[in-house]
Amino acid sequence: MTNVTSSHAEANPGSAKRSGVEGIKENSRALRGTIAQDLEQETDHFSEADKNLIKFHGTYQQEDRDARKNRKKDGVGKHFMFMVRCKIPGGRLTAEQYLAMDELGDKYANGTLRFTSRQGIQLHGVLKTDLKQTIASINTCLLTTLGACGDVERNVMACPAPHHPHGVRAQLQATAAALANQLAPKTRGYHEIWLNGKAVETNGTAPVEDQEPLYGKTYLPRKFKTGLALPEDNCIDVYAQDLGLLAIVEDGKLSGYNVLVGGGMGMTHGNHNTFPFLARPICYVPACDVVTAAEAVIKLFRDHGNRADRKRARIKYLVHDWGVEKFRAVLAGYLGRTPEEPRPVVPHGYDLHLGWHPQGDGKWFYGISVENGRVKDGGALRLRTGLRTLVLRFRPELRLTPMQDVLLCNLDGGARPEIERVLSEHGIPIPESLSLVRRNSMSCPAIPTCGLALSESERALPGIIDEIEAALRSLGLEKELLGVRMTGCPNGCARPYQSDIGIVGRSGDKYSVFVGGHVRGHRLNFLLKDLVPRAEIVATLLPLLRHFKDERQIGEGFGDYCERMGVERLIALPVDAGQRYES
Repeated sequence: MTNVTSSHAEANPGSAKRSGVEGIKENSRALRGTIAQDLEQETDHFSEADKNLIKFHGTYQQEDRDARKNRKKDGVGKHFMFMVRCKIPGGRLTAEQYLAMDELGDKYANGTLRFTSRQGIQLHGVLKTDLKQTIASINTCLLTTLGACGDVERNVMACPAPHHPHGVRAQLQATAAALANQLAPKTRGYHEIWLNGKAVETNGTAPVEDQEPLYGKTYLPRKFKTGLALPEDNCIDVYAQDLGLLAIVEDGKLSGYNVLVGGGMGMTHGNHNTFPFLARPICYVPACDVVTAAEAVIKLFRDHGNRADRKRARIKYLVHDWGVEKFRAVLAGYLGRTPEEPRPVVPHGYDLHLGWHPQGDGKWFYGISVENGRVKDGGALRLRTGLRTLVLRFRPELRLTPMQDVLLCNLDGGARPEIERVLSEHGIPIPESLSLVRRNSMSCPAIPTCGLALSESERALPGIIDEIEAALRSLGLEKELLGVRMTGCPNGCARPYQSDIGIVGRSGDKYSVFVGGHVRGHRLNFLLKDLVPRAEIVATLLPLLRHFKDERQIGEGFGDYCERMGVERLIALPVDAGQRYES
């Protein structure tokens, strides 16, 4: 059995040479830094050190990139603003919490909400002067932003569907909540800065020294993401998680989990030492031991992760470099026993949970498709007002999905006509009226809010989907299940490297186009063509779609076809320049 040292520095091979962020964390006084003082300054942004620390508190400093060119021309500096992210385990929130977030979207943000690919909610465009009140208001409705960003456990994902028979999905939700609670940072600095403004004292004398029993002074080398899935429904993309927990159900009862470690989508263009990676099955743990097992994996990552190069600091690189057997052997020291081999179970299904579904307790839930997670009113589509109307009228529990959609839960069957009437009045399409490709598409926000974005994503994908829909109709493939995911940079927040078609921002108006994945997320796609202008993305895919129609095998999806053909044969496919599609 591997011995586990109690010294993080001694166990961490990257500790001799550390990135600058490591020093900022270590000297942060449990994530306080000088954030409180910075908030009092009449500036619109934070110092460089505090800019890193506020991530742990659930907010990113950004700028309005749409305004950048004109402001530069006018000799005016950047227009700084902030994204604030809620951590919502399993995507589960009450009607009152949703309405509070909706109100904050108008009061302090840009008039929209954004459902994330990790079942959270983001506010965009918050000014520094409103940041403290925004975070305080989120906590007032019993949500939190602590740990929604930063080098800690992020939002814990779980299948959102409230199917009640056997109680397995309810157990997944309960486990997600337990993990989120146990793995959250313990610093009191969050409450001091954003809520009551007072340091916690002992006997009215000196402030209590914070203890981070799990994370220590330097927290984790990089972010850490956990998700729980079912074999028949991998809606959370268990292979994309740093820690994926695949439920093992026997005789209708949840007996335990296969522990998968090392998923991660991030990479850097031109840096071949970085790459997307699928989580590998490491071991099996009984359901009663799952929180302890999660802590063990995090402690291993804390002690052995790369703290010198943040581009290679995710746990996936430990799994890749060590291999599964060494990782399992080292993990044994943290578990205090030799772990059991994983059970021979793999994900085999996937569900968007859209439309009407019985819950199994006499109630119903209804899944509404939210294109790219953006909840706003625009033109004939008044999604934000329509959702608010439904939540005010029916007071449902809401659950956010990993595909950026929303489920309205605990509905009476008699509510169906009125719900569908409200949707129609607000121009909100029912899921059945949307194409399969649109329902299965997803993007990250990218420009104008994300500072890492190289290209457009959220604002570009709807038009690309329009073109793909036209191409599929012209080929008679409109009923084909096809997943499309787009990101503005290679960090892969919308998990583009697992989809049938992945579109990744490369530079300005050019993208890398990937094919060969699958909606179940069990394999990575591969690069078809690099530096493709946005206007040529669908034209690049059209020959593949045409040959797929003619050459597919029985039951073969588009991603399966591309995987079978391989990149060299796909590139060599003949192109009839005269054959186009009607838009």
